[in-house]
Amino acid sequence: MRATMLLADHAVVADGKLYINGGGWSVTGPGATSAIAIKLDVPWDRTNRPLQLRLRLLGQDGEQVTVPGPEGAQPVEIVGEAEVGRPAGLAHGADVDFPLAFQIGPLPLQPGQRYEWVLDIDGETQRDWHLTFSTRPEAAGPATYVVDP
Repeated sequence: MRATMLLADHAVVADGKLYINGGGWSVTGPGATSAIAIKLDVPWDRTNRPLQLRLRLLGQDGEQVTVPGPEGAQPVEIVGEAEVGRPAGLAHGADVDFPLAFQIGPLPLQPGQRYEWVLDIDGETQRDWHLTFSTRPEAAGPATYVVDP
């Protein structure tokens, strides 16, 4: 299975296609909204059966990022199941396109840090199923000058 992944400002799927705005960045502000656009090339033999999908956010220490929730810290992840069917008339053995788009609201990420979205399919991941990005460092406040009397 192949996955092409892209960070964007906004992404949606319509008519089996990805529509992406502001795509291809790797540095963002700590409180910005974002999107993840994914195009899966699903092999013929993996169609017509459930796929377990999970996107999880890791910090630069490799640990899963969590956010406060009503029941305590919750991992930042998107979990779902999909079944990709074979379109009528598709040549035997051909891969099937499966586009996905996820809108991500503002997350309380630390400034000046490195993060990584990791895609797992049926509990497996590959190196190119990772999206890394950084948050901008905190802006320095206005300069102050001390005059020695």
